[in-house]
Amino acid sequence: MKLISIFLMFLSCNAPALPSEKGATAAIDQPSASTMATDSIVPPTYDADNHLVKVTKTKAEWKKQLSPDAYSVLREEGTERAYAGKLWDNHQKGTYICAGCGLPLFSSDTKFESGTGWPSFYQPFNETCITENTDESYGMTRTEVECARCGGHQGHVFNDGPKPTGLRYCINSVSLKFVAN
Repeated sequence: MKLISIFLMFLSCNAPALPSEKGATAAIDQPSASTMATDSIVPPTYDADNHLVKVTKTKAEWKKQLSPDAYSVLREEGTERAYAGKLWDNHQKGTYICAGCGLPLFSSDTKFESGTGWPSFYQPFNETCITENTDESYGMTRTEVECARCGGHQGHVFNDGPKPTGLRYCINSVSLKFVAN
């Protein structure tokens, strides 16, 4: 039974996705967000139509900014191994930001112990800071979570979380940076 549970956790959070072409084109739309250190919170900015201003970079720019592991997850939809990331067991108070652009994605107030080996949250920092996409890789249908500003892959969301939302945002540590309060 334990082997089945481990296998199901592997399928739900740990299966690496196929590489994508995210971030392969376009100029930087918001110089202030793209040039700031990604270990700092970079609040969302909105255009005249109240749309979140995006950060886009070339593959070369992302590779220069991110570690190889972060690039694999954020830009190619890979997944780190369970219990391998530094944030799954973090219990400090603060904000979890996108490692690619600094957008606040999750609060420590919504983090919980899921037993999966990845940081888990029951709701995002702000609904406009994430996007959700259907992921049909590996013969299953899951909901992928991305940073709404830079399109960086964060992980997946499942309907087996705690109250009040019943959601479990299963996020890669390497996709996030933590800013303590």
